[in-house]
Amino acid sequence: MPLTFGLQVPNFTWSGGPAELGPKLTAIARAAEASGFESVWVMDHFIQIPMAGREWDEMLDSYTALAFLAGVTERVRLGAMVTGVTYRNVAHLGKIIATLDVLSGGRAICGIGAAWFEREHRAYGWTFPSVRERLDLLEDALQVLPLIWGKGSPAFKGKVIEVPEALCYPRPLQEHVPILVGGGGERRTLKLVAQYADACNLFGDAASVAHKLAVLHGHCADADRDLADITVTHLSSARMSPDREGRVMTVEDHVGHYRQLAEAGVQTAIVNLPDLDGPQTVEAFAPVIAAFRG
Repeated sequence: MPLTFGLQVPNFTWSGGPAELGPKLTAIARAAEASGFESVWVMDHFIQIPMAGREWDEMLDSYTALAFLAGVTERVRLGAMVTGVTYRNVAHLGKIIATLDVLSGGRAICGIGAAWFEREHRAYGWTFPSVRERLDLLEDALQVLPLIWGKGSPAFKGKVIEVPEALCYPRPLQEHVPILVGGGGERRTLKLVAQYADACNLFGDAASVAHKLAVLHGHCADADRDLADITVTHLSSARMSPDREGRVMTVEDHVGHYRQLAEAGVQTAIVNLPDLDGPQTVEAFAPVIAAFRG
């Protein structure tokens, strides 16, 4: 069963402190390329999220970090898993991603979602709209971003935002920057995936994935779209060292886990490594990737 892998880096609290972040991130990204990862992702957060650490832990700005990664890598695709649509003017976001695509040689992926971390919005003075308003903003973004990256400078008026001139020079090197929507909301988010996105990102076990894909299939039918046109990605953690109870998952254990996800319909497994503190952790995962190569 074919399966490709991406590496997510959600935490930057590493030994050596901030002075070592640049060298360590470089070594990790280069190890990811050498180990067979096809993409590298960072979170779009400004305060560490509760499920990943303490809010005073180190957290880099996402698109600054991605631009840095563009300069120290050659092959991997680069994206935010996922960009909070509330954090930036959407037209400006289009410019940021176009710049990343140009400077990376055409390797940008636009990961985007409705945002959820209210604490972060309050801390930075951003408004935190209702779920409905955020999803309306996400739908507007999914429509206007391709216009910003395309030819001409058309005007756009959506449910929430208005862009007088959707223009961007230089345009992305990719003829089409792929858009990945994060989230598994069955009534609205997966419907937006079916209508506008090139990829989705799901969570949970194989049964949960299969259920979400059945829902997405229904939305694709309503949108007169083939589910096969949408890349299915999945985000999860994979610990390569013993956990607090001393338990260790072997390479075979990991291969079995990802094989179940692949059989459920996952095409790209995006992995974060909770014990990541340097390239050696990435290298330890390489045999898992190798098991899925043809």
